[in-house]
Order: sequence, then structure tokens, then C-alpha cells
Amino acid sequence: MTASSLHIDGLPPTGNLINGRWIDGGPRFVVDDKFSGRPVAEVAAATRAQVAEAVRVTRTAVDAGPPPPHDRAQLLRRAAALMESYRQRLVDVMVAEAGFTLVDANGEVDRAMVTLSLSADEALRLVGDVVPFGASPGAHRRIGFTQRFPVGVVCAITPFNSPLNTVLHKVAPAYAAGNAVVLKPSAFTPLTGALLAQLLLEAGMPPAFLAVLQGEGDSVGAWLLEEQDIAFYTFTGSTRVGRIIQQAAGLRRTQMELGSIASTLVCADADLERAIPKIANAGLRKAGQVCTSVQRLYVHRSIAEEVGQRLAAFAQTLQAGDPRDPATKVGPLISEASAIRAESWLREAEQGGARLLCGGQRQRSVITPAVVTHAPDDGRVWCQEAFAPLLALRPFEDFEEAIRDANATPFGLSAGVFTQDIDRALRAASTLRFGTVQINETSSARSDVMPFGGVKDSGFGKEGPAHAIREMTEERLVVFNP
Repeated sequence: MTASSLHIDGLPPTGNLINGRWIDGGPRFVVDDKFSGRPVAEVAAATRAQVAEAVRVTRTAVDAGPPPPHDRAQLLRRAAALMESYRQRLVDVMVAEAGFTLVDANGEVDRAMVTLSLSADEALRLVGDVVPFGASPGAHRRIGFTQRFPVGVVCAITPFNSPLNTVLHKVAPAYAAGNAVVLKPSAFTPLTGALLAQLLLEAGMPPAFLAVLQGEGDSVGAWLLEEQDIAFYTFTGSTRVGRIIQQAAGLRRTQMELGSIASTLVCADADLERAIPKIANAGLRKAGQVCTSVQRLYVHRSIAEEVGQRLAAFAQTLQAGDPRDPATKVGPLISEASAIRAESWLREAEQGGARLLCGGQRQRSVITPAVVTHAPDDGRVWCQEAFAPLLALRPFEDFEEAIRDANATPFGLSAGVFTQDIDRALRAASTLRFGTVQINETSSARSDVMPFGGVKDSGFGKEGPAHAIREMTEERLVVFNP
């Protein structure tokens, strides 16, 4: 690091974790503070040989057999308890490398503890089913049941926008099921993943059951796809990369949480006192860098002007800037290039006839929260995933037409509907083709216990510990034939 580097206490190891040891090796890359741009740390990328060694070690460990379910649950509970003592270090690292505000970083820690605890619960109740053989003529004396076994080595490839909790939604259920895990964090946010691994080792994680490999997707990620001893890939990221992983995986199993253009519909009878703050926060928190952030906002024409004005007024109260300032509500984007892209999309929309109600000003990697109306149909703020703090509002007259328009994107991760009409709510639930449909809530609401995943180009498979653990196990039928 240079003399102008940003100092952070308690940084984790900056190598690669294999069999309980942190090892340097490949070329080093710089992790920048996302607000100031100053270097935070230099991290060693994994070499091709280290990728192969990490997979070999984890495969050997899982072949030898995992610890019993009770022991796995106890470890995950110890990790949840230990996380409070790691809180400040985790917050400091996420504020620096992810640009999280203090509220968002602390919220990430809070949710991570819940995810660990839920995963511990699932380790103790991972059971199969009894087969009702009496339903088949002549088979009534048979006794059959299923059991669940680890798939083997799980490779978790994780994003920058939730570098702690999303990582745990993959690592914790995988280990709860008895699998070994090879984790490749985002190269934007490698330090959070390393600090989490340090915590898990301190909690008693068997060293051979967790490896951390740092580096870029087109090198380390590509090498991981070549490793045939990996049995399962779990990935959160772009649809483009998801297709690459799926093609390479072949008959091996995967869970994909991919791109999105999230929609929320606001009907004429919506409770706006409830809806406005929820929509604003859902579209603008974490600088809009959430796969379920409200981007397309459909509002009944009779209240569209009011909703636009109220959202703009609310957005203007959200201070954007230094994430270390407790007053800041919207921090920087993950890079200045991302902020420049978002700014250009907004200018393009304005040139196409859109009206900017507020925000959209850029200072380095920070974009002030923006509310846009009348975005053109082919404008990128309307038809591509923005991953930036902006809301694009469009009036509608006919509810069914709004649903058809929301369904018309290639994506289907999450949607929200605000209405007091139960018939309209049920119609939305049955016709919106999204993995989640929230009623009187936005597309971005999520509890860690719930099944979470998309359809269409937003991927397949479910997160949420009770659901992920079943994805990461093989079901075996045992039949006794008297």
C-alpha cells in the first residue's frame, strides 16, 4: 500500500485460504475505498495451481465425511454469537470496500447473524420423506424412505452488493448440509469474505471444509469452472455470467440468482403514507445496487403526479455522500465508472423526453437519488437494469396492461403491488411472473427465512437456508422389500 492509503484497523488476511492457511501467490490487486478512491489494501489473487489445490483439499475433506449435524449446527451458532465481536471490523471493511452507509453495513451484520442461526436450525432437521407404498397394488408391505446427503464441494461465487449476508446464504446452508465450500468473493469486495472466513475458523470450522480464492471472474472464476470435482455452483450476479457458468457446469447442479428489472405497481387505492417511504428506500438504499431495487414504478394515472412529487420530496431528504457520515443515507456506487454510466443513462433519458424530478448529479462515485418520469420505452433507465439510485415512474390506466408490461422484460426476480383490493391483489399474485410477489410492499422486501429466487433470465433455485440446504443435497431412496 502507498503512503496515501486509507488506514483501517483489523483488516483480514489478504491471501487465499487453503486448508486453514492464508497463502500469497498470484498477482496482487488493489482494493479501493469506494468513496475517496484511496487504496485500502492489496490482495493476492489465486494462481491456477492454488485453485486446483483448494478443490482437491475440500474434495478430500468431504469424501472423508463431514462432522455430525449437531456439531455443524453448534459451529454455526458459535459463528453467529462471535459475529457481534467482529461487528465493528466488518462494518469498517464494508463501508470502505463496498461503500455501504453505516446503517446498511450494520444491517448486513444483523441479517448475517440471522442467516447463520437459521442455517444451524436446518442442519438439525435435514430429513427425507416416507414413501406411501400402499398406494401401489401389491407393494403395501414395502417400507421406503428418503435420506439427504451432501452433494460434495460447493463453489460459491458472490457479488459486491451484499458481501457478507449473501455469502452466508451460500456458505452456511452448504456447510449445514455437510458440504465443503470454495468461496470466490467479488474482486470489488474481497476483504469482507476474508474476514468472514477468519471468523468461521475462529468458531471452529474444520480447515479443510472452507477455502477462499480471491481474484477476477475471467481468471479465478474461469479456472473454478474447469474443476470437475466441484459438484454444485451457487452464483449471484449478471445473467451473462450465469449463462457461462451454466454452460460449463453441464450436468452438475447450480443455483442462479441473476439479473433483474424489478417492478412495483401502485394502484389508485394504495395507502401512500405507507407506500412512499417504502418505495423510496427500496429504490435508493445501497445506492440502488440491489437486484430487487425498485426501478420500474407503475402508478395509477389518478395519483401519478402526487406520487412523483412526494417521492421526489422524500428522495431529496436522503443525503448522498460520505458513507462514514451518520447522516448519509445514499453512499457511493461500487466504482466511478458505474456512476458515470448511471449519469449518462439519465442524460440520455432526458434527451429522449424524460423529466427528471430530482437528483441525478454526480460527484466522483456518488449519484444523488433520482426520480424520473416519462422515460422512453427504449431508454436504458427503463429497459435495462440500472443498479443505481434511480426510480423511473410511469402512469397506467389499466391494471392488467401494467402487469403485462411488467411481465414483458426478460427478467422475473421480484415485484410489489400496493392496493387495498383483495381481488386485485390475488390477480397480481397469479399473473405477475416473478419469483416473489409482495402485496402492500415493494419488490425489494426480503426476510432471510423466506425462499428467494427468480424465473426467466433472473435464474432458478432458491436461497433461504431451509430451501438452499435442500438444493445442496442429494436425495436417496431406501426401500425394504419384505
